[in-house]
This record gives sequence, structure tokens and C-alpha cells, in this order.
Amino acid sequence: MDLRQLRGFVAVAGAGTVTGAANSLGLAPASVSEQVRRLERSLGVSLFERTPQGMRLTEQGARLLARAQGLLDHADEVRRAVTGQRRRVRIGALEMLAAARLPAVIRRLSERRPDLDVDVYSLTRQPLLAAVAGGELDAALLLDTGLRIGGLGFTVPEDTGSVATAGSRSRPSPAPDLDFLDVGEVRLLLVAAPDGDREPLLVSADGCSIRLAADRAFGPEAPRRELTSIATAREWAKQGLGSALLPDFVLEPDLASGALVPLDFYAPALALRLVWLRGREPALRDVLYAMSA
Repeated sequence: MDLRQLRGFVAVAGAGTVTGAANSLGLAPASVSEQVRRLERSLGVSLFERTPQGMRLTEQGARLLARAQGLLDHADEVRRAVTGQRRRVRIGALEMLAAARLPAVIRRLSERRPDLDVDVYSLTRQPLLAAVAGGELDAALLLDTGLRIGGLGFTVPEDTGSVATAGSRSRPSPAPDLDFLDVGEVRLLLVAAPDGDREPLLVSADGCSIRLAADRAFGPEAPRRELTSIATAREWAKQGLGSALLPDFVLEPDLASGALVPLDFYAPALALRLVWLRGREPALRDVLYAMSA
């Protein structure tokens, strides 16, 4: 198998379209299509179902994806050994986690592996997961709960859509095999200004992890006002315009100064979850160590 073909295949699996893969690789769509076709011919199997909605992995394609990134990682390791190039790891995170939690991880990585370069990308959740599945990111840090990715209530990109099978109804498309490790915990506190209003509940935009947690904790009946971000909800709560369910790491200065006070309400903590493509553990060993230390 040609490494260029594998890179094209991984990029298409992550982007879901040839055009999206071509953009990420800096190639023409026709070149990426040809790479995938040659790989399919060399293996003698179909790796994608080609649909009007995009390219969806077949079962054989999902099996290859679980191993293809490992092959590319090994090739990069050989190249670095020969050329002396520094190793580079790409970590994505939700913006609030990139600001509050990643600096300590990067510091531990630098101390453990000074020869390692780390690139950090701040993205929203769905692009983060898609980039991990497609090999554009080595790992992603997000908030979740439960025993599977998406336990908080969000959909995982590879779970959407379906592929058609001959003589049967459509079925879910095979998923890239994502794995995860919970590397910490984020407590959630319901807070308000000392003499401020307790209602409505001030929430961030629909789809935000903290918003999903608030919806689970309070249900749909609680009076609420939707705002653009967690930062805005915190500021409105400080001005006495309602209460807000917020993560502990954004509240420390306001709780210490008394600008906000915790209310008598319990919400389950969220897991600080690192997600990667299964099979990439050898390439991520140092990242996993630094995250869990």
C-alpha cells in the first residue's frame, strides 16, 4: 500500500467528502479520488459507499481506518529516525479547556519530552471529533460523561447517516474506532450574585457541553435565558440577572471575591475526556502519561 493512498483514505474518512479531504491535504479532488480508487483496487475491496451526502465507510473501510493511522505513524517514526526531525503532536480541545486545562499538560509534556513539539487547536466539539477520526488531530480533550463517547447527549460524527446494503434497509455507517481516557473531573456549581435573582437559569448556546449538562440537571421546564457563551452567562449572573450552572475552573476568582456565591444545588461532575483513534496508543504514550499524571 502506498503511503500517499493511505493518507488520502484517512483524510476522506475524516472529512466525509473528497473535496473536504482535498482541502485538508492541499491537493486537487481528482487526485484524492484517484488515490482512494487505487487503494481499493490494490486491496480488492470497496472502502467507501459513495452517496449524494458524501463518502461513508464500508465495514472493510472501518477496519482499515483502525490500522491505517498506525501505519502512517510508524512511517513518520522511521522518517524522524533517519532525518533527525522533531516529533510533533497535534492536540485539539474545546476553547475553555485549551485556556484552563491544557497549559499544565503542555508543561508536563515539555518536562518529560523536551524533544516533542505540541500544536494546540481550539475547536468546537463536532469538528474536534471529526478531526480525530480523520487523523488531522492526534487527540482531543472535551467534556463528557458515562461509559461511552457522547454520554453527555451529543452525537458522535461517525454515528450519523447510514449506508445502503443490497436487499435491505439502510443501516448505520461503520464508525471509526475511537477510544478515550478520563483524565480528570470538572465540578459544576450553580451560582448567583449574593443579592441577585435566582431565576431565570442563564445558559450558554444550544449544543455547548455545559448547556447539555444544565439541560440534564434541570429538565426542559426550568425558566431559562439562552446567551452566547459561558463567559456571558457568568457575567449576567454577577450582575444579578439570574443563576448559572458553570464549571469550577471559570469560577475561582468570582467565588473568592464574593461576586458569586454557590447555591444549594447538586449537579453531577463531568469527565475531562481525552479521545483518540484506537490503535494510536504507541504514538500517544507520552501525551497519555502527561494527561493522566
